[in-house]
Amino acid sequence: MTRAMGEAGINRAVTAYRASDWTTADLIALKGDRTISVVVPARDEEATVAAVVERLVADLGSVAGGRGLVDEVVVIDSDSTDATARVAAAAGARVEPAAGIRPDLGTVPGKGEALWKSQFVTRGDLVVFVDADLLDWGTHFVTGLLGPLLVDEDVHLVKAVYDRPMIDAEGREEEAGGRVTELVARPWLALHRPELAGIVQPLSGEWAIRRSAFASYSVPVGYGIEIAALIDTADTHGVGGIAQVDLGRRTHRHHRHDTLGLMAVQVLAAADRRRFRPVDRRRLRPVGEPVDGDRRDRSGLGETAVLTQYARRSAGFEPVVTPVGIGERPPAASC
Repeated sequence: MTRAMGEAGINRAVTAYRASDWTTADLIALKGDRTISVVVPARDEEATVAAVVERLVADLGSVAGGRGLVDEVVVIDSDSTDATARVAAAAGARVEPAAGIRPDLGTVPGKGEALWKSQFVTRGDLVVFVDADLLDWGTHFVTGLLGPLLVDEDVHLVKAVYDRPMIDAEGREEEAGGRVTELVARPWLALHRPELAGIVQPLSGEWAIRRSAFASYSVPVGYGIEIAALIDTADTHGVGGIAQVDLGRRTHRHHRHDTLGLMAVQVLAAADRRRFRPVDRRRLRPVGEPVDGDRRDRSGLGETAVLTQYARRSAGFEPVVTPVGIGERPPAASC
């Protein structure tokens, strides 16, 4: 079953599904000889990652010699200082430290870095990314995201749609999430990619993609990964190459407002690098080209923007200066 999601107008609606459109048995029958990887990027998530992995392995892995939907569950551990790696392995995941994957290519911190590195230690033809901090979710997140890729060869990227309540430090439900989406991503898309207005949650952390597509994209090392994959898929395969699936409800922990500034910088940097269509990207200033008065390190992978925020201290408002990584990895297929 397909339907248009969102009142985005003609030529802007993106094919949409509900997670309940398929059962696990349906998808196993459709899978054929394709392989499927679930990747869980994690950094200091010992409190939640084990439960995420246990459900994935129990519900979707092979049971008693039978054939499961998911061929591997891989946790990419991004320099955790807690027991994330140990508890994830005990729960049944294969754990790969991001810094140890292709050390010849170096390493930088960031979610996008973890997802990019995952391409070198997974084998799935289809890859599903699931965050490690999920609190209220089900393995229908994975089956729902896989459905469109298994039923439609023209779909290359599947984005999650869900209600997003946030949980505060005391465990109470707060306002709905999606602040960077509403204040940064959606306005940018309205100005520069209006054909993507039908995407309900462009920055959703749960998504699935064909390996062949992902391996052909440049990948921002930080939180710009989701909007970059969205824009690159639209530019490469058209809006019809994107589907979205209603997964119901996703609960996650609250992020402090000051940390959202860092995320917003990374989202904007990734989007701006893709502002022009591929044929016009020669107009973009290449990474490394200096600009008068520009304070950024433009060495390539380690490219940073300097974010200045302010905090009230005893002497008044004082600047808090943070370098924010906005570099990008090249397509994995070229490495």
